[in-house]
Amino acid sequence: MGLDLTKPGDLTLPPGQARCPGPSTRDIIISDADNAPAALTEERYEFLGDADLPFRRYTDPKFYEKEIDRLWNRTWQWACREEHIPKVGDYVVYDVGPYSLIILRNAPDHVVAFVNSCLHRGMQLCDAGSSGHGKQFLRCPFHGFSWNLDGSLKEIPCRWDFPHVRDSDFALPQVRVELWGGFVFINMDPIAPSLNEYMEVIPDHFSNWALEDRYIAIHVEKVLPANWKMAMEAFLEAYHVLVTHSQAIRTTGDANAQYDIFGRHVSRFIHTIGFPSPHLTNPPSPEEVLSYLGGKHLLGEDGKLPAGKTPRQLLAAQYRETLSQKLEVDLANVSASELMDSIEYFLFPNMFLFPGINIPMIYRFRPLDVDHCLHEILFLTPVPASGERPPPAQKFKLGVEDSFTSVPGFDPGLAHVFDQDTENLIRQRAGARASVKGAQTLGNYQEARIRRLHMTVDEYLGIGP
Repeated sequence: MGLDLTKPGDLTLPPGQARCPGPSTRDIIISDADNAPAALTEERYEFLGDADLPFRRYTDPKFYEKEIDRLWNRTWQWACREEHIPKVGDYVVYDVGPYSLIILRNAPDHVVAFVNSCLHRGMQLCDAGSSGHGKQFLRCPFHGFSWNLDGSLKEIPCRWDFPHVRDSDFALPQVRVELWGGFVFINMDPIAPSLNEYMEVIPDHFSNWALEDRYIAIHVEKVLPANWKMAMEAFLEAYHVLVTHSQAIRTTGDANAQYDIFGRHVSRFIHTIGFPSPHLTNPPSPEEVLSYLGGKHLLGEDGKLPAGKTPRQLLAAQYRETLSQKLEVDLANVSASELMDSIEYFLFPNMFLFPGINIPMIYRFRPLDVDHCLHEILFLTPVPASGERPPPAQKFKLGVEDSFTSVPGFDPGLAHVFDQDTENLIRQRAGARASVKGAQTLGNYQEARIRRLHMTVDEYLGIGP
């Protein structure tokens, strides 16, 4: 398998205009000829500059503290799925940095988020990261102060000793809550824009992909050995596939991937499957691509593709049939791209959404300290046509040294990919601290989403260009 990594391309083009030779992602999706949603053939890129990004943005504790003080308490973040709190009295504790919130369903159609701190002596009302069901009120485990599910004061033991406390002034503080796509979002900033405005193009694009009609089939949480931004950046570009995940380049159009910047909070890439890497000097034949992806049986008796068909078209037809049966849903009108490709939207500061069927993941990253973060992966599977929603999968927790291959039900090939990403982070963190240059240099197109991430961080921190 030969590789050509030396092609310079046309370096005279204006910054940001250069693209990998060969068909674009849009060309590939259109050639599938199966009426892919218009959102998938939309292109929205802009050149955002080419200045180096200092590594202190990942390693400096003072910079990290600014993010905690000015970013994480002013942005919309998904705290849980609605299926985590289906009944009145069900709750989940959402923790990020020093902030802790009790996400509680206090009526059949209403969810609230209380600050997880007793108004008496500051004790946490519920343990960090905990969840529970059927609460009738919230009670402090220290002295027994308690509150009703609407946040109003219920009881103060030895009430006679607190004549200075007015019930009306002792309600639990709340933060903003909005629901979308089966997710519960919170925002600690009372003057932040609405969730719908904050999400930019996502509500419109995802009108094709009803995430509220999906359930959690797998839920994994892993500690990563890197700053939260460094950890996320590995998932904002497909540029690293060539070397880090080289086992995949025979069947993935890595350098053909499309990168879109929709606004300050939303970006996207689309990474096609069933199309070989343009880096290959001797690319596999269409028949070989199909075979590598497990579709050899779809070839004709002569070992050739049926006339006028591509590997993507044949695989998509197979997926429609097999996944429709397996998932008990009708996928007859779902396009090849939705069935096969890695379609990834990013919602600042920490949410990744994959609306596809065969790659149906959701990511979340939360800071633990300047050098570590939590990475959560959820697989959202369509609810069967019967409407009977399976219960959400229990969270499977991994430490830094634990392999994704130990997660029950996790595809071994995909687990290997995530393990490779974790190994990269250990070396990247060490290299950033050892760097004499003290900064990273980004590509104009393939790493534009990383630059947009840092621009938005700076906007929240009040840092100028």
